[in-house]
Amino acid sequence: MLQNRTLIPYLLCALALFSVHAKSQDRGGDEWKTILKQRLKLYGHRNWIVVADSAYPDQSADGIETIVSNSSQLDVLKEVLADISASKHVRAIPHIDKELKFLGDSDAPGVDAYREQLFALLPDAQTNAQMHESIINKLDLVSKSFHVLIIKTNMTVPYTSVFLELDCAYWSSGAEQVLRSRMAR
Repeated sequence: MLQNRTLIPYLLCALALFSVHAKSQDRGGDEWKTILKQRLKLYGHRNWIVVADSAYPDQSADGIETIVSNSSQLDVLKEVLADISASKHVRAIPHIDKELKFLGDSDAPGVDAYREQLFALLPDAQTNAQMHESIINKLDLVSKSFHVLIIKTNMTVPYTSVFLELDCAYWSSGAEQVLRSRMAR
């Protein structure tokens, strides 16, 4: 009986380690697409989807789920944007690393072509650029109340992650301001 009692703490530790590992999984092939579609049905305004480069860290906050796609970053981004666009309930507010605008091919080969392709997908006027560390800190804060899905890609160019803050597709910020103004009277 005493031996069983001493095993319980070890079993609890093993279970805790397994649950932490289960949050971050390699979803090679097309399995990441299925997960994206499932999460998108659940997600609403204030959730985030990140299409990350291969060196993006595995954040440990409970609200953050990381999956690995093993696909090209721009292909994953196109798929994510198409799925969001096809949804009736959410739209994406894109955020990028501010550092990306200051990099050239002499710093990171391929970054100039990537930036051109990225801005063809995300017009610069609609994209919020913030320091990388600031966005990571924001995700950590957001994940305390809302879920964040990070899809790691095979991209090996720095500061190329794209952060998509989800917002309500059928209610604009202008409509919200009008409502709040009416309520304040």
